[in-house]
Amino acid sequence: MAPTVIPCANFNDEADAEALKQAFRGFGTDEAAVIEIITKRSNAQRRQIAARFKTMYGKPIEKAIQNEFSGAAKDAMLQLIHCIREYYAKELHDAMSGIGTDEDVLIELLCTMSNQEIRTIRQAYEAMYHRPLESDLKGDTAGTFKRLMVSLCNACRDESMAVNQEAARKDAQSLLRAGELKLGTDESTFNMILCQRNYAQLQLIFQEYQRLIGHDIEEAIKNEFSGDCEEGFLAVIRSIKNQPLFFARRLHKSMKGMGTNDQQLVRIVVTRCEVDMVQIKQEYQAKYGESLAEAIKSDCSGDYKKCLLALIGESY
Repeated sequence: MAPTVIPCANFNDEADAEALKQAFRGFGTDEAAVIEIITKRSNAQRRQIAARFKTMYGKPIEKAIQNEFSGAAKDAMLQLIHCIREYYAKELHDAMSGIGTDEDVLIELLCTMSNQEIRTIRQAYEAMYHRPLESDLKGDTAGTFKRLMVSLCNACRDESMAVNQEAARKDAQSLLRAGELKLGTDESTFNMILCQRNYAQLQLIFQEYQRLIGHDIEEAIKNEFSGDCEEGFLAVIRSIKNQPLFFARRLHKSMKGMGTNDQQLVRIVVTRCEVDMVQIKQEYQAKYGESLAEAIKSDCSGDYKKCLLALIGESY
């Protein structure tokens, strides 16, 4: 996997904090200078700059950003300053707060993370909100979707690379008997296999499934499930098959049609730019026939556009 944001080689948190202070000073802000520094440092380095800024000037850098930026640009800049695990925890909490639940956020985050990522987010969530993440998931979801979310939150997937062809065949047969060859659906079998097997083994299971029935397991999920359950199981499968393509689809969804889902767009760009944004850009180009940069340029403007383009490694 290849990121578009990497740690600055000659990093100096004091020099960066001073440069940001100068950019914020006086009438008008040198937004370009702020964007250049914030988007060209890793999350860990940005956290160091924020701590140094507060030590040197007696106020949080977040306050300066809130005063000098507005709208989606402000939100993007603030998210870049957050610790990533705390950012994820906040997104999960916000998705379950108030009336209704944003299942789309729960699906995106919990269906794509490793055991270790989920464990660190659980720790951050409990530290921030004084409640276990699992408790809030149980209280805000229901039925098969709740069981899927709780299983993923448990973070006990086999993460070895061990594969077994015969076991894959048996699991594929179990999925068939639990779904397309059964009147009704045994959701627990899908949940158990998709949340427990390692990624390499699941790839084999998907291949065996197609060999046995003649079509992709995604078609089975669409036939057997609906609503949040369907979206959740599809997210698990698509993330296992090709995670950069999964996020490319999410980015496209955030920008297509009327209006932009800025929260989703910012979240994916901010959290994936240090992981696999190069591959996400390649998948986006291949699937949609235009570059991710072109999509951002046509959908966003001003400092917001500049910030996103810088994070995906493109000029503005």
